[in-house]
Amino acid sequence: MTNNYFLLTSDQQDLREMVRDFADKEIIPKTAPIDVDPEVLNDLFHKAYQMGLTTFTLPEEYGGSGGSIFENALIKEELARGDAGFSANIAVCYMASVPVKIAGTKEQMKWIADRLTAGERGSFALTEPNSGSDASSLTTRYTREGEYFILNGRKGFITGAEFASFAVVFATKDPSLRSKGISAFLVDMKSPGVSVAGHEDKLGFRTSSTNDIVFEDVKVPVQNLIGEEGKGFAIAMTSLGYTRPSSGAGAVGNAQYAFECAVEYSKVRNTFGKPICKHQSIAFMLADMYAKLESARQMVWHTCRCADAGIRNPRLASAAKFYASDAAMQVCTDAVQVLGGYGYSREYPVEKRFRDAKLYQIFEGTNQIQRMIVSGDILA
Repeated sequence: MTNNYFLLTSDQQDLREMVRDFADKEIIPKTAPIDVDPEVLNDLFHKAYQMGLTTFTLPEEYGGSGGSIFENALIKEELARGDAGFSANIAVCYMASVPVKIAGTKEQMKWIADRLTAGERGSFALTEPNSGSDASSLTTRYTREGEYFILNGRKGFITGAEFASFAVVFATKDPSLRSKGISAFLVDMKSPGVSVAGHEDKLGFRTSSTNDIVFEDVKVPVQNLIGEEGKGFAIAMTSLGYTRPSSGAGAVGNAQYAFECAVEYSKVRNTFGKPICKHQSIAFMLADMYAKLESARQMVWHTCRCADAGIRNPRLASAAKFYASDAAMQVCTDAVQVLGGYGYSREYPVEKRFRDAKLYQIFEGTNQIQRMIVSGDILA
């Protein structure tokens, strides 16, 4: 483990070590295959739940630990060091609770907390097949009929949808209104008319399900409207302001393990009569990998601590996200290079880390969108 303890309290050190121990003993050995038995993943999720990781950020009065954004980033990093896809199964429980924390009622908070503290899962349903970075162009519709809202439409690329018991769903009253027509709803995934389809066959993140959700005349009680009608887009963007500061943490954790593998391999692989780490070309590559990882980690940590202090700076959060995920992608690429032919083989774990790293540059807002946010704020 990198020596960052001088920045952590003793409780934070213990938390980090507990999750890393779980990753080393449970996650890494069980998630190495290209396809992992869903029962294995469900068992790992249950163990994470028993450790309090799935409810860590819930307020204490609702059965959680009241954990901070920074501490949640520590968990995300260590879980992703174990397996990037599996870490997303835990992270989505937090993401599904944030809109209710921001704009929901006490009754709604209890509604989701009762499910999460019972070991159930949530999902965050914003993206659609034709609406990703431009979230205001979503087309899932809602209408009001008496004491219900009626949802119709399709969401796409939704993390963990097939295992979720509830979802925060964003829908529009009229697509022509764009952001002004969007509202947010709490939806029970067992409601008639809800179906999960289209499991994505992905390059990486194969230990996390990615699904479409189809809504066909789904009745949602009016009390499940989060905040006010027409405020859903603002709720979604504010929620991302809470989750984006730590979004780079998973990228750092995944790359950290690739780096560790590269270092160990360089010590035992011999060429020209000595370990390859004794060749300057490899030694300097490892030094650069370390510098990229450490700078990315510190940027993520700083951003999370700012967020915990009430400073939710979109420029800083977006910069941390794209910097960390770009740096992590380069570290994983270099890890493959250090291992050479073995790095390209599934016999060694770095090819998996390489595949998983790519998604961090795409989801939770592509890195191109993050650069738009940063440059727009700089030039405003």
